[in-house]
Amino acid sequence: MPTIRSRSLSAAAALALAATLAAPSAALAQDDPRDSGYRLPPREIVDILDAPPTPAVSVSPDGTTIILVERESLPPIAEMARPMERLAGRRLDPQNNGPHGPRRYVGLTLQNLESGEQTEVRTPAGTGIGYPSWSPDGSKFAFTATRSDGVQLYIGDSETGRVRSITGWDVNLAAGGIDWLPDNRRIVAHLVPDRRDDMPERSVVPTGPVSQESAGRTSPVRTYQDLLEDEHDEAMFDWLMTSQIAVIDTKTRREKKVGDPAVYGSVTPSPDGEYLLVNRINRPYSYLVPLWSFPETTEVWTIDGDMVAEIADLPLQDTVPIGGVPTGRRSISWQANAPASLVWVEALDGGDPKAEAEHRDKVMTLNAPFTGQPKQFVKLEDRFSGVTYIDGGRQALAREYDRDSRVARTWLVDFSQTRAEPRLVEERNIQDRYADPGTPVTTRNEFGRRVALVDGDSIFMRGRGATPKGDRPFLHKMSLQSFDKTELWRNAGDNYETVVDLLPGMRVLTSYETTTTPPNYYVRDLARGTREQITDFPNPHPQLTGIKKELVTYDRGDDVTLSATLYLPPDYREGQELPLVVWAYPREFNDARTAGQIAGSPHRFTRIGGYSHLFFLTQGYAVMDGATMPVIGDDPETVNDTFIEQIVAAGDAAVRFAAERGVADADRAAVGGHSYGAFMTAHLLAASDTFRAGIARSGAYNRTLTPFGFQSERRTFWQAPDVYFELSPFMHADEINEPVLLTHGMIDNNSGTFPMQSERMYHAIKGHGGTVRLVMLPYESHGYRARESVMHVLAEMIDWLDEHVKYAEARGGDARYEAGEED
Repeated sequence: MPTIRSRSLSAAAALALAATLAAPSAALAQDDPRDSGYRLPPREIVDILDAPPTPAVSVSPDGTTIILVERESLPPIAEMARPMERLAGRRLDPQNNGPHGPRRYVGLTLQNLESGEQTEVRTPAGTGIGYPSWSPDGSKFAFTATRSDGVQLYIGDSETGRVRSITGWDVNLAAGGIDWLPDNRRIVAHLVPDRRDDMPERSVVPTGPVSQESAGRTSPVRTYQDLLEDEHDEAMFDWLMTSQIAVIDTKTRREKKVGDPAVYGSVTPSPDGEYLLVNRINRPYSYLVPLWSFPETTEVWTIDGDMVAEIADLPLQDTVPIGGVPTGRRSISWQANAPASLVWVEALDGGDPKAEAEHRDKVMTLNAPFTGQPKQFVKLEDRFSGVTYIDGGRQALAREYDRDSRVARTWLVDFSQTRAEPRLVEERNIQDRYADPGTPVTTRNEFGRRVALVDGDSIFMRGRGATPKGDRPFLHKMSLQSFDKTELWRNAGDNYETVVDLLPGMRVLTSYETTTTPPNYYVRDLARGTREQITDFPNPHPQLTGIKKELVTYDRGDDVTLSATLYLPPDYREGQELPLVVWAYPREFNDARTAGQIAGSPHRFTRIGGYSHLFFLTQGYAVMDGATMPVIGDDPETVNDTFIEQIVAAGDAAVRFAAERGVADADRAAVGGHSYGAFMTAHLLAASDTFRAGIARSGAYNRTLTPFGFQSERRTFWQAPDVYFELSPFMHADEINEPVLLTHGMIDNNSGTFPMQSERMYHAIKGHGGTVRLVMLPYESHGYRARESVMHVLAEMIDWLDEHVKYAEARGGDARYEAGEED
């Protein structure tokens, strides 16, 4: 492995540095008078970003119609700058009582799969469209329309495309969405309560100090953001989240109010439409955890609002071990293939993943009228991780997962037989891509609920079909008796095709693409062996036709196989040694075998958008995308002990491979990453000399600010202070002697990646004479969405690498690369 730079600062110094970092940050001064206003990247990139994005597709329950959902490319920063309330882990717009953020969908078009005829849906002008929700029989669809001062609910006819509003501008999307009842006529929705008080105003004069107290309970918490901070926040939370549940008749537009206004976590109708599963959020609220850990009561009501049974009454869940689960009844939901049966999970190990236990969870059920005793149907050795119900009976596929071994198991459970033993369907390491059997293909049953599609005694499974030569998606049929699989179809040839949905008559809706043609939708008849194209979306960026793309593998030097997708520009000439960008994200593995497996396909269309690093292809760079940075260790408690050595070896191997391949100049290599990839980038610049410069976006660099764990690290700071010190690039800012560009959203709400992380990293590097630039993006979170922000970040990234990599002097001092010239 490459030599790692020596570390000189003791772990004890981490505490002093942490105190410095945790101090309030002064406003960042602009170092360059040119740093004003948003910038644009080169014209060819602007044109690509402004091209209309490909629509999303929603298939009707009967498989006869699709809705093409048109998406907005890049919203303006003005939409991001709308008023925002950051409350209990939520970001809400107080003016329209919905989630804060720019609109995602702007139009709908119906298309008949038989005739191909398209019908444009006339949606309300100037509004953001919610993703459409089909009625159980597919005859209608519902969607919300959001404007600056409210949200309205619309119903559309799936044959004519005509739409009409069925509510005023008083839908409360902050509190929840909408649900169809099985009669295909009524909808359950959250409304803003009538005669609501005026929005609470924050007093200029405080009413008193903000106090918190702990009575000796162990309460390790993640570094959550957007939490409640004071009484005014609590009042705003109540004002925005309180809703009136209503059953709305889509034909008559009549609203029937159900229950009293309250803060509801969720309200879900039973499959038969006779009951409501009501989850209500209770006080006291917490300033340490988000709303999903607040006290809550779960009840069953009739559809008219009469309380039938209390299912759970849980206290504040601020003592749940990190990586653990609450005690008591959790994940309470309706059984999708029964009229009115509840299913929930209960921990058998106190919710603590470190506790020794023969079984960790049990799955329970309780049928209407909810007066009897719940029945246990399966005990799980490991933690429950999900369920898929099967159509035409009471069976289900229940899944469990062991976080230490990463082994997942799937069991076939029969809810109609209390004494039936569960049968093991599958057991594998979740990271073993080559052994992935896929996931069940679902359909909508008589209640309009998603269930696994059944044919005789078999279900259908679709998957990515990972192989050593790349992904080859498949469709299998799996017997529920023997669990044997029959392959019905598999992707082949120089293309990438994947199953989207099954249609009547053994027809399959697929998405098909090649390296030169964008994804479009086809109907494939498996019996006849025919395929018919049903959409014709154009190439969004024809100027990039000719990009060269290849899945490559190479060795890390310790018998660990690495992989990446190697991209070369459209005008690349054989023998050119281009500047190289290595873009990566570290991941932990139990063994080298799974770490070395290939992911991705060389036959996919290269769609570039947002602030993607692949835009460097337009500027004459080679890109190694998704270069694997595995961190391998058989003990999950200590896997990070060799994090730095392993990623340095992987980074060096990537550059060495590209240079030996003859496509890149090893002296002009850059590294970049987002989030944990930014953390990786800072380490690579501090611990090695492989790269000339780096780009680190939205990262965390001081692990003493995430003291109860980070990523897959199980130990706390107090249990492993040396590890937290060593894995904090901030502690080694004096060793970063290559230029690094730091970008960060000013309101990043991702756990751990506080904006202060980048601000303090900038000060640390600058204070030691390093070359560093910090770009803080107004109104942006962990990812960047506004057109102005995306364009600016790309301009910064390209200028940074052009200056410090592409046209940089050779390391020997020879001015080998002058502006505008390459060898």
